[in-house]
Amino acid sequence: MLSRMRILMTGICGFVGSTLARALAESGRGMEICGFDNFIRPGSETNRAELKRLGVKLFHGDVRAASDLEPLPAVDWVIDAAANPSVLAGVDGRTSSRQLIEHNLGGTVNMLEFCKRHRAGFILLSTSRVYSITPLATLPMEVHGGAFRPASGPTLPAGISSAGISETFSTLAPVSLYGASKLASEALALEYGETFEFPVFVNRCGVLAGAGQFGRADQGIFAYWVNSWLRRRPLKYIGFDGQGHQVRDCLHPRDLMPALERQLAAPKLPAESRIANFAGGIQSAISLRQLSDWCSAHLGAHPVSAEAAPRPFDIPWMVLDSAKATRLWDWRPATPTTAILEEIAGHARAHPDWLETSAPL
Repeated sequence: MLSRMRILMTGICGFVGSTLARALAESGRGMEICGFDNFIRPGSETNRAELKRLGVKLFHGDVRAASDLEPLPAVDWVIDAAANPSVLAGVDGRTSSRQLIEHNLGGTVNMLEFCKRHRAGFILLSTSRVYSITPLATLPMEVHGGAFRPASGPTLPAGISSAGISETFSTLAPVSLYGASKLASEALALEYGETFEFPVFVNRCGVLAGAGQFGRADQGIFAYWVNSWLRRRPLKYIGFDGQGHQVRDCLHPRDLMPALERQLAAPKLPAESRIANFAGGIQSAISLRQLSDWCSAHLGAHPVSAEAAPRPFDIPWMVLDSAKATRLWDWRPATPTTAILEEIAGHARAHPDWLETSAPL
C-alpha cells in the first residue's frame, strides 16, 4: 500500500526533487517522505521551509559521500533526483570532469548500495541526453513555423519518427560526459536490481520546466529565457542558423506523478519494461524563436542577438517519444507548454531577483 510507504528523495531541494516531494506529500496517500541535499546549488535553500511545513524530513548530506548516508532511515523506495544536470558539465569550466562523474555516477553507486542494504526499490530520473549526439546533430532539418523539424525527404534513422526519439535509438558515444554518466548509472542500476533483487525503474526525462526552476541556460532554458526576457537581460540565439529554430520538448515534473505512483506499486517487471521516455513530446515541442514570440506577446518586446558559433554537444531538435510510457503506465503529459510558461512568468514576476538567487554569475 502506498499509504504505508517510506520514500527517500535525493536532491530533494532541487527544482525537480522539491516539486516531486511536494506532490508526494500533498497526494493524500499518507506516504512518509524524507530526503537529503547538499545545498550547494544556489536557490536550493529556498525550498527547505515549504518542505518542512509539509512534514517532509530533511537531512543535510552529499550523495557522493557514503558516510553521509549512514544516518538516513530505512525506506521502501529511493527516487534519485540528485545530479549535475548540464550537458556542458565537466567541460565548461564550472565543474571538473571528475566532479561530474563523482556526482552523477559515484552518487548513484552510493544510493544503489543503500538500496541493497535496505532492500529498497530505486527509481532513477535519467535524461534524454543519453542518446547519441552525432546522428542527432547531423539529422537533416527543415524550418516550419519558426522551428526545426526532421526533413520530410530523407529516411529517418532507426528509433526516430515524427513523434520523436524512442528508447530504441542509439546510445553510442558521443553522448557528452553528462550523458555518459547517466547512461552508466542506468546500466548499473539495472544490474544492481537484478543481482540483489530489488525493483529498479529508469525514467528518461525530456526537458523539465516549471516555476522555481533554477535559471541557468544550460540547465533550465525555459526559466532562464523567461526570467531574462522579463528583466531585459541580453539573450542570444547560439549556433545553427542563428535564428533560434532549435527545438526542445517541455514537461512539468509534477506530470511524472501518475507514473511514479504506478511504479511504486508495480510488481517485478522484465528488464525491457524498466526503461521508458517521459516527456511532453511533439505536442509540447517549442523552438527558441517560438519561445521568444510567446515572451514578446506576454512580456513585451525585447531584442535577441545571434552568435554563429555552436556550443559543444548541441543538437537542433530533441523531442522524445513517450509511447512506451503510455503503453506501460497509461501515462501522458498533463500540463501544456503554455501553462508551464505562464507558471514560470508568474514566479518570475513574484521573484524579481530569481536569476541572482539561483544562478549568480
